[in-house]
Amino acid sequence: MNKKMIALIIVLLLVLGGGLFMFFKSDDKKLNGLENNQEQQNNKENTYKSNNSIVLYFSATGTTEKIANYISETTNSNIIEIKPLKEYTDDDLDYSNDNSRANIEQNDDSTRPQIANNIDINDYDIIYLGYPIWWGTIPKIILTLIENNDFEGKTIIPFCTSGGSGIAKSIEDLKGHNLNVINGKQFGYGSTKEDVLDWLNSLNI
Repeated sequence: MNKKMIALIIVLLLVLGGGLFMFFKSDDKKLNGLENNQEQQNNKENTYKSNNSIVLYFSATGTTEKIANYISETTNSNIIEIKPLKEYTDDDLDYSNDNSRANIEQNDDSTRPQIANNIDINDYDIIYLGYPIWWGTIPKIILTLIENNDFEGKTIIPFCTSGGSGIAKSIEDLKGHNLNVINGKQFGYGSTKEDVLDWLNSLNI
C-alpha cells in the first residue's frame, strides 16, 4: 500500500470519527434538554402541592369531576365529591322543562338538596370548591354544604364548568355567605390538565 493510499485512509477515518463524535454530542444535548424540560415540568407541577388543601366538588354529569381530579392530582390535595342524597337524572336536568327538578330547585331560594355523604373540612385551610353553573350561579346543593359546615378561617378557591355563563355571579353569591373567596376560574367542556395547571400557577397562593 503506497503512502498516498495510507494518507487517504487516515483522512477518511478522521472525518468518520469527527462525524460520530458530533452525532453523539448532539444526542447528549437532546437528552439533557429532555431531562431539563422534564425537571422544569416537575417543578412547575409541584408549585402548589399542599397537605392542608382539599378539593370539594359537585358534578351532575361528570364534567366538573374531571377538572376536580386534575386539581387534586396537581396540588396533591385530598378530594371529596359532594353527593346528592337523590341523584340527578337527565330529566331532572332538562332546562327546557319548567317542572324539572333543577328548574324548581334553582327558582326556589329556600331549596337545600340533601347531601348523602359526610364532609369534614376541619383539617383544611384551602378549599378548592367546584360546581357546574346552573342558572348563572351555584347549584343549591352548594348552599347545603355551606350552611352545614364551618368555613371560618378557610380560603375558598372556586372553579366551575360551563358552556357559556361565567363564574362572576357565583362568586358574588358565595361571598354573600361570609366566605373568604378569592377569584376563581371557569373551565369549558374541553379544558385540559394543562389549562388547570396554568390557572393554579397564576394564583400566587
